[in-house]
Amino acid sequence: MNAELSLTGLTDDQLPAVVELCRVALDLPDDSAEAAEIVARLRDDSPLPGAAVPRRTVGVLGWQDGALAGVALGSMADRGPDPTAGHLDLVAVHPERRRRGIGRALVSRLEQALAGLGATQVRIVGNPPHYVWPGIDVRYTPAVCTALALGYGPEGTAWNMTADLSTESSPALRSTEAAERRLAEQGVTVRRAEPADLEMLTGFARSTFGGSWDAELLHSVGRQGAGCHVAVRTPTGGGAPELLGFAAYGSSRPSWFGPMGTAPAAQGLGIGGVLLRRCLRDQRAAGHLRAEIGWVGPVPFYAGSAGARIERVFFLYRKQL
Repeated sequence: MNAELSLTGLTDDQLPAVVELCRVALDLPDDSAEAAEIVARLRDDSPLPGAAVPRRTVGVLGWQDGALAGVALGSMADRGPDPTAGHLDLVAVHPERRRRGIGRALVSRLEQALAGLGATQVRIVGNPPHYVWPGIDVRYTPAVCTALALGYGPEGTAWNMTADLSTESSPALRSTEAAERRLAEQGVTVRRAEPADLEMLTGFARSTFGGSWDAELLHSVGRQGAGCHVAVRTPTGGGAPELLGFAAYGSSRPSWFGPMGTAPAAQGLGIGGVLLRRCLRDQRAAGHLRAEIGWVGPVPFYAGSAGARIERVFFLYRKQL
């Protein structure tokens, strides 16, 4: 006979227990190894750039026999046209307590909590800039089954690519020295970004690309386990430097690369490949044997510049409340 399930709201003092649960409940090794970073990123309630109020997050815990059996984390839309969109960001159930309806109970209670914050729909899609995966990895079969059983409908597919950093001969670690010399001949300097660059970086990201990249850059520059490289051109007659591109890593998770962007007028100069491989070298130096490029758009670019391959595929879902 199954023990009765008790559901409670998550408080900050319970976060260490949630991390320990995720270490055993996240079945994929790359996820379980970064359980602490995943939980911290999803529970970050600091205001986004330009926002006057904190980010809104919710959490539900499931208990059986006095032990933590499962957790669900959610948030309201951080950016985008629909502020009534809630997000289901994480569901984890202890392996020894699965197939008892715990996951469904956690999600149902989380939906109620999001509705209380004004959500009229719930999406299982990354909620940038605070996201740790684009949706449900297709290998998390129980999570897919739970979403479908609770009435979530498919909204699309996303994928991550993986760059091998395990050996110096990897295409991802090819030298950038020659390319950087060519860029220098055109007046372009490639260097590591510093905190003093943040105003220039975030303004460039907002005006050129929109979305949430400005906030992701704020979480990449000047923080341990993360970083950013930039390409800058100084006018020959003097004046303010012109930012041509950036590439960052570690904003979402230590092993993840992105975001990156090159000014449209500077595309074709080889800036993107240089910035990408500079970041990947940093990640190898930090001890990562592989880097995950999250929520990839230009597959051919990453395949050609770093030998990256599509290795993770995600299903995206939506449900009207």
